[in-house]
Amino acid sequence: MGIINEEFLAEVGLAAMPEQKKKDFLAFVQEELEVRIGERIAKGLPEVKLNEFDMIEDREEAAKWLEINRPDYREIVDSTIRELKDEIRANSNRILNM
Repeated sequence: MGIINEEFLAEVGLAAMPEQKKKDFLAFVQEELEVRIGERIAKGLPEVKLNEFDMIEDREEAAKWLEINRPDYREIVDSTIRELKDEIRANSNRILNM
């Protein structure tokens, strides 16, 4: 997900974050986003399908699998990103003062 970058920080009000903190924060946000998206995509899928997905190593193959088995995955990704951005925006002052 190439959207977790300097532009992302500006969108959520964290452009003024000290440079040394940006890298760590961006890595944290990326990981959090992956966890949240994974949990939402997994919800409602049978264990057999989850195991099948876990075996996929190629990104393109994973995207094709998701289109077939979880056709709403793009909506899940988009809504999860929006929610996380809203959470960060709501807490941007506190995050900057950490």
